[in-house]
Amino acid sequence: MGILYSQPICHAAYRNDLNEVQLLLEEDINNLNVQDSFGGDTPLICACKQGHNRIVSYLLKMNADVNIRNKKQRTCLHYAVKKRFGFIDYLLIIILMPVMLIGYLLMVSRSKQNENLIKLLLRAGVDVNAIDDSGKTALHYACEMKNQSIIPLLVEAGTDLSIKDKEEETPLDIARRLKFTNIESILKKKS
Repeated sequence: MGILYSQPICHAAYRNDLNEVQLLLEEDINNLNVQDSFGGDTPLICACKQGHNRIVSYLLKMNADVNIRNKKQRTCLHYAVKKRFGFIDYLLIIILMPVMLIGYLLMVSRSKQNENLIKLLLRAGVDVNAIDDSGKTALHYACEMKNQSIIPLLVEAGTDLSIKDKEEETPLDIARRLKFTNIESILKKKS
């Protein structure tokens, strides 16, 4: 059913209710960077968790702070990178794949949305080297998820390839362990 947030603006951002987000900010601009009491998520983190680009874009225009961390020490970038296709997306892709490649186009469209989300955050000055409570940067997660379209964006943004997580692995180590040779070659070129 989703997460229930104690902060109404966080709940609205998570549910993709742009009108409610706008109303709550008009009532009180201090809602912009408010952190929810449960996990410390901000409205921006909530929107990034769900891949709600319109809300992310709006919050960034309102100057939301992209570098606030929640209780897991994650920024909005960690969540944007970790965003996976939802169950419904997968179901639609599987059902529609044989029908004139509609499923494939849907998959490409969802991937592009995620790339655009990452680009929005990078342009807004998110710290690409922010480390969460597992010692991981967004690049660590992108490598774990074999996200070949996002890894070059993070590398170009100046991600430090030498950061080791709590398992003592760099992003390149993760790519090697998981045998993602394409990702390995992208990272080798930059290190």
